[in-house]
Amino acid sequence: MKNGCQRPASPGTDAPRHHCGLFGICGDDRAAELAYLGLYALQHRGQESAGIACSDGKRILVHKDMGLVSMVFNDPSHLKRLTGRCAIGHNRYSTTGSSNVLNAQPLSVEFKCGQLAAAHNGNLVNAAELRGHMEREGSIFQTTADSEIVLHLIARAAQGPLPDMILEALSKVVGSYCFLFLARDQLIAVRDPMGFRPLCIGRLNEAPVVASESCALDIVGAEYVRGVEPGEMVIFDANGMTIRRLAESPRRAMCIFEYIYIARPDSRIFGQMADKIRRAFGRRLAEEHPAKADIVIAVPDSANTAALGYSEHSGIRFEIGLIRSHYVGRTFISPEQHERDIKVHLKFNPVTGVLKGRRVVVIEDSIVRGTTLRNLIRLIRGAGAAEVHVRVGSPPIRFPCFYGVDMSTRKELIASSQSVESIRDFIGADSLGYLSVEGLLKVVPKPKDMCAACFTGDYPTEVPVDFKKEQFDLHRTGAI
Repeated sequence: MKNGCQRPASPGTDAPRHHCGLFGICGDDRAAELAYLGLYALQHRGQESAGIACSDGKRILVHKDMGLVSMVFNDPSHLKRLTGRCAIGHNRYSTTGSSNVLNAQPLSVEFKCGQLAAAHNGNLVNAAELRGHMEREGSIFQTTADSEIVLHLIARAAQGPLPDMILEALSKVVGSYCFLFLARDQLIAVRDPMGFRPLCIGRLNEAPVVASESCALDIVGAEYVRGVEPGEMVIFDANGMTIRRLAESPRRAMCIFEYIYIARPDSRIFGQMADKIRRAFGRRLAEEHPAKADIVIAVPDSANTAALGYSEHSGIRFEIGLIRSHYVGRTFISPEQHERDIKVHLKFNPVTGVLKGRRVVVIEDSIVRGTTLRNLIRLIRGAGAAEVHVRVGSPPIRFPCFYGVDMSTRKELIASSQSVESIRDFIGADSLGYLSVEGLLKVVPKPKDMCAACFTGDYPTEVPVDFKKEQFDLHRTGAI
C-alpha cells in the first residue's frame, strides 16, 4: 500500500518516479493563498492532484481535486472559501490505478479529538501489514493511501494531547515520511527518524512556514530558518513553537535522489543547495569518464546543472542541444501508434544547428529502463550528430526503492540484469559512463547519512516480503 505519491515516469523521460510536495503555514490571514503559492513552487514534486486544508480555529475546510495546482484552484471561489490563519497543502504523484480524487490529499477526518487533516510525503514499508491487521479487526478504509493508516493509528491511540497520540501512532510505522497535521488550533510537522525526505522551516513576518523544499519559502517571501531534523516533531500553536522527539534511529538515511534528480536546483536540501551538489556530480563525472567531444548537452531540465559541471571540468563547451516542451501531459495515443516514440518527439526537439556534425556528450541524471533514452539518442543522431557519448550523473540503479521513488521491482531496472556495455548497446550510444558510487558519495555532505540503497542494495530498514520472494526467484532462475 503506497501513499499515492508516485506515478509513471513523465512522458518523454526515463526519469525515476517520485514524491509529493508539502507546504504549511500558521498565523497569517492569507494562509490558503500562501499555501497555493507554495504548492505552485512545488509542482515538480507532484502533478496528479493538489489540495489545501485551512483552519479558522473552529473548523477545517478542504478543497482538493485531480490535476495541477492551477487547475484545482482555477476558480477564485475555491481559495476564498478556505478562510483561516493556518493551512496545509499537498501535491501528489500517484501509482497506476490509484490516480483518483479519493487518494488526493490532504486527508481529513473527524475523530474523538475533533477534526484533523494530514498531508504525507513518503512510503511506509510496513503499510500492507498494518492495514491487513486493521481490516481483520473491522477497520474500514476510504482510500488506498498508506497515509490513511496513520490516521487510523492516531484514532486508536490513547486519549491525550494530539502530539502524544501522533507520536504513539508513528512509533508503529516503518519507512519514510514527512507529515503535516492540521488541527483546529495546531499545525504539527514531523520527519521520520532516518530523515529520508526533506522538510524545512521558514518564517514570514511572525508566521512559521514549513515546506518540502526551500523554493516554496522563496515564492511567498519567507526567510529560511532551518531544516526539520530527522525524528523531530515541531508543533506550532498559540504557545509558539514546541519541539518533541520520536524514538532515535541508529542511522540516518537521507534520500540521495533528492540531490540527483528530485529537488529543484534552487532549493536547499538537507542543508545544502541542490545546484551546488549537482554541479559537483558533473565535475566528478567528467573526471571519471572523460570524452573526446565537441559539445556537452543536457537532457533537460533535471540534468542541466550536472551538464554545466561536466563542461566546466572537461573544458568542452556547453550547448543547448535539446529543447523541452513544458506543456506535455499524458497522451491518448494508442500503443499501436508507437506511443513512447511519439511522446519523446512531443517533449523534446533537437537543435539541428547545434548537433549536426558534432561529437556530442549527452548528460542524463539517471537511467531506469533505458527505453526513452534510446529514442532520444535516435533523435540526436537524426539531427546529424556524428557521435553520441552518454554520461550519467548517478551510478547504475540496480535495486528497487521502498521509500518513495517508484522503482519497486528489479525487473524494471535495466542495470539490475545488464552490464554497462549491454546498456550502451541497447540505447545506441558510442560510449556510456556512469558516476561511480564512490564518486557520488565523495561529493555529498555526510555520505554515511545518505540512503543510496538503489545503487548498493544496502537498505536501512527491513524490506517487503514480496521483494525477498522476487530476489529468491531471480537467484533461482539465474537472472542475478
